[in-house]
Amino acid sequence: MTKPRRPHRLIPKISGQTYLWLAMLIFGASSAITRKLTEIGAQHFIGDRNPISLCNVLFVGNICALIVLILIYWRQWNKATLKQLSRKDWVNLTAVAILSGALAPGLIFQALALTGVNNVILVGRLEPPLTLALSVWLLKERVGVWEFMGAVAAFVGVTLTILLQPPESAMMNMGGLHLGLGELLVAAGSVAVAVSTIIGKKHLSQIPLGIYSIFRTALGTVIFFCIALILYGSDHFADVLSPFLWQWMFLYGGLIVVVGQSFWIKGLKTATVSVASLVASFTPIAGIMAAYLILGEAPTLAQYVGGSVILVGIFLSQVGILRQTNSRVAFGKVNSIPAEQQVETNMGFKGI
Repeated sequence: MTKPRRPHRLIPKISGQTYLWLAMLIFGASSAITRKLTEIGAQHFIGDRNPISLCNVLFVGNICALIVLILIYWRQWNKATLKQLSRKDWVNLTAVAILSGALAPGLIFQALALTGVNNVILVGRLEPPLTLALSVWLLKERVGVWEFMGAVAAFVGVTLTILLQPPESAMMNMGGLHLGLGELLVAAGSVAVAVSTIIGKKHLSQIPLGIYSIFRTALGTVIFFCIALILYGSDHFADVLSPFLWQWMFLYGGLIVVVGQSFWIKGLKTATVSVASLVASFTPIAGIMAAYLILGEAPTLAQYVGGSVILVGIFLSQVGILRQTNSRVAFGKVNSIPAEQQVETNMGFKGI
């Protein structure tokens, strides 16, 4: 295993929660950035096709991110380090890559073709509380009353954001919340993401970041490509070699995938799954802010109401974290968990 570098004494130490919040801002902005890229692509059609289609953004963006990850972490792929990985480690790495890198994106993209975006967002919020429940059940993590209340409030806020949409939005949303095939696919994708998070937390804590990131991105991209060919057909990748597409995807892959995921993993090295789930509740607010700043889309009344409730949830969770911190200090308990013992697997679709 590679020995972690000691931070320079002149560089202030950044807390794990700060990394999580920075990552969440990036993931929250990913939808607006993707929308902006597709609008740019619509102004540069190749024939009758948009070269920056949704499938191309995911596929080529991951390839660009993989190139950057290899440039950063190639030294970790050495014979000595790889020999330390057991067959069980590779099995778990493969499971994580399939679940969160390929299966969940495939299910969510198929759901977007079958149901309204609001339904996808609402049902997709099953992932944070499901991860929280699994962390308590399987990882035996303790969740305080304040954290529980914060998670509930955050979920209620997201629900209000959807249910309080104006009538015209409800019509676009197939008449309100409707559990059809699309919603079931999103639910299945949320389960896949939650399970991959628990697998990574329980079994991949000692895997070097470079090996974990490169393997997950590479295998997940290949499997997603195969799934997309089956679900959407080869026409979705007709312009995958377009230079215009690649120049934008290097920016997208570097910012959203590499920087965002790196911050998220870095934050989880000193944070729990429960804290990460609560931070993830901020995604809708970050998305609304990004939509306004990047696309000029002003928030609706429903978004203001739901966002306010989510803020209450975030406040409650922070109160709980502060109380736990003070309690540990009072009883002389210090968090001595090594940084390398915390790895999280759910990064690819935080912004959806």
